[in-house]
Amino acid sequence: MRKYLIPLFLLSLASTAGAAERYVIDTKGMHAFITFKIMHLQYSWLAGRFDRFDGELLYDENNPANNSVKVNIDVASIDTNHALRDKHLRGKRFFEVEKYPKASFVSTGWVDRGNGKATLKGRFSLRGVTKDIEIDVTQIGAGKDPWGGFRRGFEGRTTLNLSDYAMNDGPMLGPLAEKVELWLSVEGVRQPQ
Repeated sequence: MRKYLIPLFLLSLASTAGAAERYVIDTKGMHAFITFKIMHLQYSWLAGRFDRFDGELLYDENNPANNSVKVNIDVASIDTNHALRDKHLRGKRFFEVEKYPKASFVSTGWVDRGNGKATLKGRFSLRGVTKDIEIDVTQIGAGKDPWGGFRRGFEGRTTLNLSDYAMNDGPMLGPLAEKVELWLSVEGVRQPQ
């Protein structure tokens, strides 16, 4: 009896691992965005985005514990609609892109909260510093696209502290500039199994 249990157990593991669908984030068609806003002098919001990034996700509708996300960001692609400010942000007091050209996120857990909502936990690395963060995730929808593929879309929100990543110009922008609000819109294209 025992000799039959081991193959059965391995078959069970294989079917669980194979249940997660792999999606590539559609940055080629620009159906994904990483945007941010930060308070400027307590008078208004300064908004921007990162134009170049890539990533993928594994999604298992029946077993959310299998879900995972990886994203890489080219931080030099920052765009706040003002060339001089972008140059300043790429410099040593903020992103220091020559020394730290990439930021990355690797998930460590997915907590399903029902009704298409979840908490995505992971490790975010920026400017040589890695911190645990949580992203509030909402699934927007899923289905066939006009080109014969299948897509799944999510949005995410989180808040980061500048001081956690050794960015030291926050006080110049006012005390509320310590916090940066991120809004993510991700559309993934399902890959063949």
